[in-house]
Amino acid sequence: MAEPSRAVFLSYASQDAEAAARICTTLRAAGIEVWFDQSELRGGDVWDRSIRQQIRECELFIAVISAHTDARREGYFRREWKLAVERTHDMSERVAFLVPVVIDDTSETRADVPDRFREVQWSRLPKGQTSPAFVARVQHLLSRNLLPTRREPRSAGLGALRRHAPSSWRPKQWVPAMATLLALALGCVAIDRYWIAKRSAATSIAARVAPVFAPPPHSIAVLPFVNMSGDKDQEYFSEGLTEELLNSLARINELQVAARTSSFSFQSEHPDIVTVAHKLNVASILEGSVRRSGQTIRVTAQLNNAVTGFHLWSQTYDRDLGDVLKLQTEIATAVANSLRITLLGNVAAKIEAGGTQNPEAFDAYLRASKAYADSQTETTRKEALSLYDEALRHDPNYALAFSGRSIVLETIAEEEFGKPPYRDFLSRAEADARRAIDLAPSVGEGHLALAYVFDTGLNLTRAAEEYERAVSLAPGNSRILRNYGKFIVSMGHTDAGIAAVRRAVIIDPLNPACSEDLIGTTVQGRLYKESLQAIQNTALLEPVDRRARLHAWEGIVYYLLGDLEKARASCELKTGPENSWQGCLALVYEKLGRHADASAMLAQVQEASGDSKGLEYAQIYAQWGETSKALEWLEKAKQLGDPELRNLRVDPLLDPLRNEPRFQAIKQAVERALKFPY
Repeated sequence: MAEPSRAVFLSYASQDAEAAARICTTLRAAGIEVWFDQSELRGGDVWDRSIRQQIRECELFIAVISAHTDARREGYFRREWKLAVERTHDMSERVAFLVPVVIDDTSETRADVPDRFREVQWSRLPKGQTSPAFVARVQHLLSRNLLPTRREPRSAGLGALRRHAPSSWRPKQWVPAMATLLALALGCVAIDRYWIAKRSAATSIAARVAPVFAPPPHSIAVLPFVNMSGDKDQEYFSEGLTEELLNSLARINELQVAARTSSFSFQSEHPDIVTVAHKLNVASILEGSVRRSGQTIRVTAQLNNAVTGFHLWSQTYDRDLGDVLKLQTEIATAVANSLRITLLGNVAAKIEAGGTQNPEAFDAYLRASKAYADSQTETTRKEALSLYDEALRHDPNYALAFSGRSIVLETIAEEEFGKPPYRDFLSRAEADARRAIDLAPSVGEGHLALAYVFDTGLNLTRAAEEYERAVSLAPGNSRILRNYGKFIVSMGHTDAGIAAVRRAVIIDPLNPACSEDLIGTTVQGRLYKESLQAIQNTALLEPVDRRARLHAWEGIVYYLLGDLEKARASCELKTGPENSWQGCLALVYEKLGRHADASAMLAQVQEASGDSKGLEYAQIYAQWGETSKALEWLEKAKQLGDPELRNLRVDPLLDPLRNEPRFQAIKQAVERALKFPY
């Protein structure tokens, strides 16, 4: 008999697909593996065998119940329910397996469900809106899988569950990464000792931040394929093809794929696969080589079990450049089969969606992606735009090129905020994102691009819709996860948002951007000790010359913890953007009784920034206890449309104002103006 999986099976009627997708998205963002069949046409022997196998092997069975399921006397979901109930006949009474979920006002006593469903606790998630308490319950059941022999009383439902701090309800697979953070110093010694010089090689850095080796069985890293073309100018092609293979594997939901930044950090080192696996906490390694000659390529790929060191599979492919999409599907399918993963639906359609069969378009796309990823400068952005233009001239239906160009345009729009070109760049970015979605609606990158546009344009309801859609389509994409997490934290969903960012850190442990996002979200979630750990982790990943902004973060966190001397020491390093350490010192000096120095720091910020930093001035005055001035600046920030007002719900520096009626009025006006989704 197959070993039980840690996965959750989600069963639903087709009319409830949207609500089921919301549940799936939130659970996956928390690092929970969800088997969620989205096939529009269910049935057939292959499908039936796969579903039966999944129900036999899953850890929990979530049944979505609604008026739609009540109205249908027949349906595949009823077959799934029957199979789940049959499995419970062989289970101990203390094993939790069935998790009924009602998404509307359907009565529990009158619902048309198997009697076995009524013997366990139900949850209510209106329209699939999944609460942190429900996520905590699922994680608890997965970790303990124990259920009282009698049904829990009604008073112990979701409304009575204690609100769990994220650190107490993260999924089992987060334990290695959190152990890494806890292994870092909890207290900060003298500042000059704290900033440990970064070692030159990525290997030595990874050794400091690598998790305890306990890889999920279906986890994999894709190392950069070696360029065997004899032409150094072809490095972009071997790197780009590797990234496309990585993205193809990431579209298989049953796989956990280490993200590009972490996998590519070993590019110049050539370490053994066991070393890489331990540093990225993955069970398998895919490596290979690429030889390009004109319009033909030879790709050699090899898959190894990093736990045992055994060779699992290898193959050499000779293909025309126009067949790269099919090649990606062949390799991804071979990898999945070697890892004994059951693939549902049309795998080729899923992997190849949004791509191109035009070799010139593919080549230009790879060069554009490299130009944008390598460095964020005005020159490289212009180069990336030009190359995306070239890709789209060769293939006007290349969805990934549209989403890539949209993200570059949106980045430029952010830089131009408040200037005349801003609206033009944002409008062009929106048009490209919409075109990408029209061409490939099942690809997460297009929805992420459109989410960026709405987020920057301060239409937060639409941004929420697109972030949620992106993460439901690509739950293994670390960039989507961390941006989704940051966004929903700012909307007030701190537990679920921090969980998503933690998940991004698991997938991309050597990417400083992920670690830095964990700093910001944990500060907003008031998890200050975890923020300090994230600061130290980020410092290990950054070169010395890029750590400056972390000092201001550290100063603010120590200030919020009430350790004013450590806060002062960090802020007085005076590194990073001037307004960051000046604002930090304005807060700290005032609390230390150095009122003149505090006023001088605030004056310097105001002289440099004018009224554009209204929200920051409101933060400072709020912390100084000058409520009237704080509210005046908050009003001004609202009038100026300060985009940072999106953080109004969760900004800890504004906490002294929260009980003020005037603050509540401003908050409500901001939420209406920015179209807050929840």
